[in-house]
Amino acid sequence: MQYHVKALQALDSVVGLNIDAVDADDARRQVERLGYEVLALKSERAGLAARLKRRTPFPLTLFSQELIALLGAGLSLVEALETLREKERHADVKQIFELILGKLRDGRTFSSSLEHLPSSFPALYVATIRASEKTGDLREALSRYIAYQVQLEQVRKKLVSASIYPVVLLVVGGLVMLFLMMYVVPKFSRIYAEAGKELPLMSKLLLQWGQLMEAHGLVVVGALGLSAAALAYGFARPAPRAWAITRLRAIPAIGSRLQVFDLARFYRTLGMLVRGGIPIVSAIEMVAGILPASLRARLQLALRDLREGKPISHAMESHGLTTPVAHRMLRVGERTGQMGEMMERIAVFYDEDIARVLDWLTKLIEPALMAAIGLVIGTVVLLMYFPMFELAGSIQ
Repeated sequence: MQYHVKALQALDSVVGLNIDAVDADDARRQVERLGYEVLALKSERAGLAARLKRRTPFPLTLFSQELIALLGAGLSLVEALETLREKERHADVKQIFELILGKLRDGRTFSSSLEHLPSSFPALYVATIRASEKTGDLREALSRYIAYQVQLEQVRKKLVSASIYPVVLLVVGGLVMLFLMMYVVPKFSRIYAEAGKELPLMSKLLLQWGQLMEAHGLVVVGALGLSAAALAYGFARPAPRAWAITRLRAIPAIGSRLQVFDLARFYRTLGMLVRGGIPIVSAIEMVAGILPASLRARLQLALRDLREGKPISHAMESHGLTTPVAHRMLRVGERTGQMGEMMERIAVFYDEDIARVLDWLTKLIEPALMAAIGLVIGTVVLLMYFPMFELAGSIQ
C-alpha cells in the first residue's frame, strides 16, 4: 500500500514523501530511517488508473554517466547532484535527488546517503561508492560500475537474441495448432458424422475432439485460457520459479552450463569490487547473494578456508567454484597481485564459453523445432484427410 507522509527535515523544512509500505508502522519506520521526523501519515486509496500508474524507475546507469561528466567538468559532488536535480522532469526521480542532497548537507557520506535508498541504489553500487571514498577517485569507481553494467547487458542480449527465434517458432506453431484444433477439425467432424463411415481410431479420437469443440467450444477455450494464465502466474512467483530452476539444475548437461553462467556473474562482480579496493573476504560476502543456494553453501566453505589463511585459488578449487582454466588464472592473479583483473578475465572466459554453447544450441534447436512443429501439424492434417481418402475410395 502507498502512504503519503509529511515529514520534518533538517533546518525545519517540511517535505512530502510517497512511501510503499506494508502498513502504517512500516511506512513510519522507513521515513525515520531516512532521517526525517513524521508529522502526518495517511494511506492513499487511489482509483484504478492511479494504482496502475508505476513509479518512474531511477535511471542508475544514466545517472552515473552524467555524474562522471559533471565531476570531470570540475563541479563538486553537491553541485553536480543539484544540476541533475534541476534538469530532472520526473517527480519520483527528483525526490530521490532531494533526499540524497539532504543527507549530504547533514554531513553524511555519499555512500551512506545512497544506502538509505535500496530500491534505487543496489548494495553493489553502494559498495563501489564506499570503496571510492577510501581512494578518493569517484569517477573511476563509477566508470567501473558502468563497464560492469554494460558487460552484463551484453550477456543478457546474447541470451535474449538466442531465444527469440525458438520462441517465435513455438508461438507460430501453437497458433496454427489452435486454428486447426479449434476451427478446422470441428468442420471436418461434422462432415464425417453425416457420412456415417467407420473411421480409424486416431481419426475418430481427433474428430471426437472436434465434436466437443463444436458443442462446448467456449467452455474449452475458457478453461485452456485460465489454465495458461494460472501457469504463467505460478511461474511468475518466486517459489515455483525456484523449483523449476532447481529441477533444471539437476539435469547434468543443463546444470553445468547454468553453473558456468552463475560463476561468470560472480567473478565479474567480485573482480569489480576487488579492483575498487575492497578486501577479498568482504567482497565475497557482498556478492554471495548472486549465487544460487547450492553454490552459496560451497562459497561459505571457501570463505572459511580464506579466513584460515588458505589461498583463494585453493579455496575456490577445493569447493567446486572454478574450472581448470579459472583455477590457473586465479593462481596467476595471486602471483602478480592483479586478482581483480584476473577475476574479470575469468568472467570474460566464461562468457565466451556461454556464447559458444548458445550458438551451438541455436543451430540445433531451430531445425529441431521446425521439424517437430511440422511433424505435429502434418499428423493432424493427415488424420483429418485420411477418412476422406477412404470415402473417395468407397465411392469408386
